[in-house]
Amino acid sequence: MTVMESTTATTDTCASAPRAHPRPEGQDRYTISEVAAFTGLTAHTLRWYERIGLMPHVDRSHTGQRRFTNRDLDWLAFVGKLRLTGMPVAHMVRYAELLREGEHTFEERQELLEATRRDVKTRIAELQDTLAVLDYKIDFYAGARRASERP
Repeated sequence: MTVMESTTATTDTCASAPRAHPRPEGQDRYTISEVAAFTGLTAHTLRWYERIGLMPHVDRSHTGQRRFTNRDLDWLAFVGKLRLTGMPVAHMVRYAELLREGEHTFEERQELLEATRRDVKTRIAELQDTLAVLDYKIDFYAGARRASERP
């Protein structure tokens, strides 16, 4: 079972459509190097995710090689979005643990995501303020340059 799977009919998936999978369902057994190439993550990062509990239960071949599935790719895409939010790795691991625990953790998962959303909105506001300052300075220099070019 992968992180994205649940013991009930309801699964927790990313709201936005994931990138198209390289292989159709049922033929989706990827090596770590294929997943690294597809996701842009390194094999070292994928192993680390597994070690810390962010990517547990990756299937293994009869020779012990990791075999990832499309669901694993979807999970990694979601983790990538969480990384972009600035969510601490410890919170991502906690989210993954809650997901594995089942539906009774919906409220706590929602709280984690809402806190992250608040942080993102604060950062967006800070960046918009910074952008306004940059735009002001750019306009100032453009105006100064135009003024100096006049005869």
